[in-house]
Amino acid sequence: MRHAATFLFVPGDRPDRFAKALASGADCVIIDLEDAVQPQAKAQARQDILAADIDWARVAVRINDANSPHFEDDRQFLRVCAASTIILPKAESPHTVAQIRAAFTRDVDVIIMIETARGLANMASLLSAPGVRRAAFGHLDFALDLGCSTDWESLLFVRSQMAFQSRLAGAFPPIDSVTTDYTNAEAAAADAGAARRLGFSGKFLIHPNQIAPVTAAFKPTSSEIAWAEKVIAASNGKSGAVSLDGKMIDKPVIETAKRILARANPI
Repeated sequence: MRHAATFLFVPGDRPDRFAKALASGADCVIIDLEDAVQPQAKAQARQDILAADIDWARVAVRINDANSPHFEDDRQFLRVCAASTIILPKAESPHTVAQIRAAFTRDVDVIIMIETARGLANMASLLSAPGVRRAAFGHLDFALDLGCSTDWESLLFVRSQMAFQSRLAGAFPPIDSVTTDYTNAEAAAADAGAARRLGFSGKFLIHPNQIAPVTAAFKPTSSEIAWAEKVIAASNGKSGAVSLDGKMIDKPVIETAKRILARANPI
């Protein structure tokens, strides 16, 4: 789960879709109790989730945020839920993370969603909270909070800060937000590629047809793999800097090549 690249949302009040989502090829399925479920349907959705016969190793649950009137009911639901990964929207305080983990008698992971300016400002403390090993971006809510546009240029600073803060904290690289045009596979691939270049390693998805293009976007291209293999071959057994195709190869270049090959052949 911590290395997953594709995270597919499914509404918590649509148990008929749970198994289909798990069979879609996504690394992780997120059963959503927040935006995808109307207030009057949340109680039934919790019951549907508890009754579901699914592979919980590949399932996360997104609950409602700490300021929501549904948060406490979600916390009580977590006490009997089999999920091992919880997604916290609009994360702003480590105290909320502690409240979630206190609902369990076992260790669970919490993925924090950065969706507000306060959440971004508090990201370092959030990532240092026990149980938090990865952050995710919610660009629509963040743009709403900041009063800015939702386009990439307007939110580039936020994404860059998220990758930077994740690295400082020793956390896993962050997960990027959704691409809302689920009919456009090229748009999903382009967004995933841009996120990867910034240091992200995963993406939230809202439709199964986004899985294949996003999976491909997070994997190295054939030319990147060929370059990495040439670098490793040229540096093998040699100390210090060496030359390849008229360019210097030293330790940072070699480590970059190793990372590319690791992404191409994940364990």
